[in-house]
Amino acid sequence: MLANPVLKKLGFSNDDRVIIIHTDDIGMCQASVDAFAEMVDFGLISSGAVMVPCPWFLEAANFAVSHPEADLGAHLTLTSEWQTYRWGPISTRDPETGLMDEQGFFHRRSEGVWEHAGPEAVQVELEAQVTRALAEGINLTHIDTHMGSVAHPKFISTYVQLAMKFSLPLMIPRMDVPTIMAQQRVDEATAQLLAGTLQSLEEMGLPLLDGISGLELEHAENRFDQAKEALLALKPGVTHFIIHPSKDTPELRHITTSWDCRVADYKTFTSEATRDFIKNEGIQVIGYRALKELMPPLA
Repeated sequence: MLANPVLKKLGFSNDDRVIIIHTDDIGMCQASVDAFAEMVDFGLISSGAVMVPCPWFLEAANFAVSHPEADLGAHLTLTSEWQTYRWGPISTRDPETGLMDEQGFFHRRSEGVWEHAGPEAVQVELEAQVTRALAEGINLTHIDTHMGSVAHPKFISTYVQLAMKFSLPLMIPRMDVPTIMAQQRVDEATAQLLAGTLQSLEEMGLPLLDGISGLELEHAENRFDQAKEALLALKPGVTHFIIHPSKDTPELRHITTSWDCRVADYKTFTSEATRDFIKNEGIQVIGYRALKELMPPLA
C-alpha cells in the first residue's frame, strides 16, 4: 500500500513510526479512572476512551470536564465480559433488539453481538453513547470499539456514519483485501466491499491508521520488556497502541483475573524508563486530537 497521507499532513516522513498510546476501558471501574488521571499528569500516554454504559462513566466525565487537555474518545461498547460485574445498553431494555443476553446485559463476547444484535438497534445504541458523552461535557477526540465488536461488516457502516456525523476520527486501519479476509474471516466479495469503503474514506480525507497494536492481557511478568518488544515491532505509519492501565484495588481484583496485567500497564507507562525508551527509539507520540484536526468539515 502507498504511504499513509496522514503522515505528511502531520509533518512526518513516510518512514516515521508514529504512535497513539491509548488507554482503554476508562470508566469500567474506579481503578481505571484513577489510573488515567495520574497518567495524564505523568504525560506519557496520549489518548484514552471512556465506556459510557459502565458504572464509573460519570466519574470519568467529571475528570474530562475538569481536565479539558485530556485526549478522550468514546469506547463504543456492545459487550459486557465479566462474570458478576456487568452493564447493558443505555438506549433500550427491549430484548427484541438482540443487544442483550438472557440476564439483560450486553453479550459477553463479540460473537454474540454479531449473531443476535440488529443493525438498527446497534446504530441507536452507539449514537446514544456518543450523545451522552458529549452531553456530560466530554470534548470527544475520536471513537473506537470495545473488544472489536463494532469493527465488523455487519456494523461497519454505522461506525463510519457516526464518525462522519460527529466529525470524529475512528479507530480503523487501512487494509487490503487479503488482510481483511484474514482478520475479519469474511469472503473475498465482502472484503473487497470493505476495502473499497476504506479507500473511499481516505479519498474523502478521513485520517486512517496503519495498524493496531498493544499489550495483551495474559502475562503481567516483565511488562516493561513486553512493552519494549511491542514498541520495537512497530512499522512506519500511524499505530493505535492499546494498554489497559488500572490502579491495584480490591474491586479490580474481584472483577477480573487480568487485574495484574492492568496494574502492570499502569506501572509501566508511569515509568521514566518507558518514556526514555520511546524517546531514544525515535518513536513519535501523538493523540487523536491531532487526527481530529484533519477531519473533513461537516457537510
